[in-house]
Amino acid sequence: MILNITTTHKPATDLGYLLHKHPDKFQTFDLSVGKAHVFYPEKGEGKTTVSLLLDIDPIDMVRGARNLGGDGFALGHYVNDRPYVASSFMSVALSKAFSSAMNGKCKDKPELVDVKLPFEVSIASIPAPKGGEILIRKFFEPLGYKVELKRHTLDAKFPEWGDSKYFSLKLENTITTKELLSHLYVLIPTLDNDKHYFVSENEIEKLLQKGEGWLKVHPEKEQIIRRYLINLNSLSRQALERLSEGEEIENAIEEPIEKTETEKKKETLHDKRIKLVAEKLIESGAERVLDLGCGEGKLIRQLLKQKQFSEIAGMDVSYNELLKAKERLHFDEMSPKQKERINLFQGSLTYRDKRFDGFDAAAVVEVIEHLDLNRLKSFERVLFEFAKPKTVILTTPNKEYNVMWEKLDAENMRHDDHRFEWTRNEFAEWANKIGKTFNYSVETFPVGDEEENIGAPSQMAIFRYGN
Repeated sequence: MILNITTTHKPATDLGYLLHKHPDKFQTFDLSVGKAHVFYPEKGEGKTTVSLLLDIDPIDMVRGARNLGGDGFALGHYVNDRPYVASSFMSVALSKAFSSAMNGKCKDKPELVDVKLPFEVSIASIPAPKGGEILIRKFFEPLGYKVELKRHTLDAKFPEWGDSKYFSLKLENTITTKELLSHLYVLIPTLDNDKHYFVSENEIEKLLQKGEGWLKVHPEKEQIIRRYLINLNSLSRQALERLSEGEEIENAIEEPIEKTETEKKKETLHDKRIKLVAEKLIESGAERVLDLGCGEGKLIRQLLKQKQFSEIAGMDVSYNELLKAKERLHFDEMSPKQKERINLFQGSLTYRDKRFDGFDAAAVVEVIEHLDLNRLKSFERVLFEFAKPKTVILTTPNKEYNVMWEKLDAENMRHDDHRFEWTRNEFAEWANKIGKTFNYSVETFPVGDEEENIGAPSQMAIFRYGN
């Protein structure tokens, strides 16, 4: 991953003084997950370019990073986009390599600190979500940047696969060096969903420090704050309140409010699914429950209302999702006794894990369809052969129901990240095969409102060991 900063200020070699990096030296800085290299591929009075090259070690990432991406992919911890895209790793490297410049210090030519220079920044690859081009422009253009974007295809040899979520980004602006570095430090990680380190209140301090002088007046400040703090409501609200210095905040960061009966929305399919799974877990008599692929913890919130459950564990492959679950459970505000009931941890459905052992029941809600079919047997053994809970409650979409949605037909899947979807017969065959192989009795149920000939939108199987 490489980031280039170019100036045509005369003499352009002043860039070396501003960045405290001599143009004739190749310098290397240690990062927690690899190294950052600083060098000048071009230097001259008329034009000078400095490059920041990241050399990310995937092994170090696995050892030290908290959120590694690779959702559901067996080698996702080691094979992912982290070494090749601008992300929170780049922000850390900018801070480490150019700390003096970022703090507005220039020992040899202090008069340059407040001089606005013509800059061109190029980033080889930056990830962005759906609508990424609009988001990038909304973040950078209000700060005076001219933005040029080139979206990458998934594979040039297979153009029918379409575009990827990655862009090459070119920025042009005339600003101070400190302003440029602070903008890059804050905005680069907001375009990426994965932070490689724990997000706590310390991140608010960094955000406000680097955003001083520009974030408060940015038209997208709420979205920048939210994305920088990975959508954690309490941290986002704290940051916005401090940034606003006591000004009234008109629902900028929404907090959930209790609605009256007339205001309540129609119960969604997801609500119905979670409610039904919770009911079946209560009926099972289980006291210790494991939610595999717990996401933001919606099922866990339902189970916490029942004193029957003495331990509720939630596992997810995404560390960000676990942080959101903790946030939405208001974990930090719970009594010590209530906290003792909850255990959230990161893991994988396709690797044997002793932390899965000893539970009365396990829930797997709309998860298996995210696995590659060739990894399904690994999941089966992990859960039914090794963990072997007394009860397993599993749900997955009913492929036949897809025709009920305008934008879907029988050949399309419900979400882009689904690897497969089953008809009712396919699901029943798979569930019965599991039962025979691992000594579980099986019952299947519809989830949601049923339609004639195509069934309900989701389907459930309940496995009971030894019955």
